[in-house]
Amino acid sequence: MDWGELAWLRSVSPIPVIAKGILRADDALRALETGCDGVWVSNHGGRQLDTSIATAEALPEIVEAVGGRTLVGVDGGVRRGIDVLKALALGADFVAIGRPALWGLAVRGDAGVQHVMEILRDELSLAMALAGCRTIGEIMPDLVVRA
Repeated sequence: MDWGELAWLRSVSPIPVIAKGILRADDALRALETGCDGVWVSNHGGRQLDTSIATAEALPEIVEAVGGRTLVGVDGGVRRGIDVLKALALGADFVAIGRPALWGLAVRGDAGVQHVMEILRDELSLAMALAGCRTIGEIMPDLVVRA
């Protein structure tokens, strides 16, 4: 798939199109130029290229580049509620999880997935309280120390 095909897909799709696998600011901008409704920062679990940049490292530059013009999502390594807090602090509009949901599914089916989501929600709520954030909107970048 190339950018032209993505632009074509956007032109024929009646639903929003989000470009997943974005790890660089220039690619995020290119996705915007093709008409994408959002970008999803993902290294596909690092399995595609085992030395690829971590999504948490790539996220701030991408958020800055798109400047609020589109939704920015992120995945990769999200295992606890504090991971969700960090992703939101780094500028993500949405945070996706994969493996924890699969673990819940494997253990207890849909009830297991629901339980995993409840645990993540409760952990996020606790992390927000400990950070002094009453709402998602109060989560700011200064909550994350970056080297």
